[in-house]
Amino acid sequence: MAKPFKRLLLTGAAGGLGKVLRDRIKPWADVVVLSDIADMGEAREGEEIVQCDLADKAAVMKMMEGVDAVLHFGGISTENTFENIMQANILGTANIYEAAHKKGVKRIVFASSNHTVGFYRNTDYIDAAAPTRPDSFYGVSKCFGEQLASYYWDRTGLETVSLRIGSSFPEPKDRRMMVTWLSYDDLVEALRRSLFATRVGFTILFGMSDNEVAWWDNSKASHLGYKPKDSSSQFDANFPDSGEYPDKNASVTYHGGAFALAEVRYKD
Repeated sequence: MAKPFKRLLLTGAAGGLGKVLRDRIKPWADVVVLSDIADMGEAREGEEIVQCDLADKAAVMKMMEGVDAVLHFGGISTENTFENIMQANILGTANIYEAAHKKGVKRIVFASSNHTVGFYRNTDYIDAAAPTRPDSFYGVSKCFGEQLASYYWDRTGLETVSLRIGSSFPEPKDRRMMVTWLSYDDLVEALRRSLFATRVGFTILFGMSDNEVAWWDNSKASHLGYKPKDSSSQFDANFPDSGEYPDKNASVTYHGGAFALAEVRYKD
């Protein structure tokens, strides 16, 4: 049986989620092109490895040759200096979109982040129409990526699902992550729906599992058909309720948690 794509590009393949996705996305393409600046080891069956700095426009253009769709997870995934964020997350994403447009790619799934709205408080319940409120330079870079995706959709017809990933780990690490947790299986399902929905235009999807408490409303992405199956409730015993909500702990005051409290870092 023919696979949906001939060549599917995964950027950030050496990162935490890239490693999780490496084998799980293989059924979707004849060849999965794995990209990162870090070592990804030896290519396995059905893989092609490209060591690429996304800030290098010519290298990105070459890598995009023959690609049908992109899972863009490349870049810095934590707070950093603006100078580093600018190269990896802003210039790198701009190069990905321009190369995708020039090479005829039809769809990108952009690994955005809850940190685009990180300064909303834990008493706020928002949907994709809520104005962005980034909590860090990292969050600002993801806002840029979303706006770039919107621009390329309106200007060129290149479709994007911006997946605002919450906290995708084997299990929640604290009480905030009980709300923002996205299981690996639900992450893969969100990507599958984002790639294979008939038409997505420019869509924002909050990446969360079916958790008992929610800060985000996915009704504006209902056309994707994403229905998470996992829930953080299985980890309730790990985080006894303090009896106070909202919690007085500042790290859970905001949707972005500790990112909203991190010291802003400039290059000296």
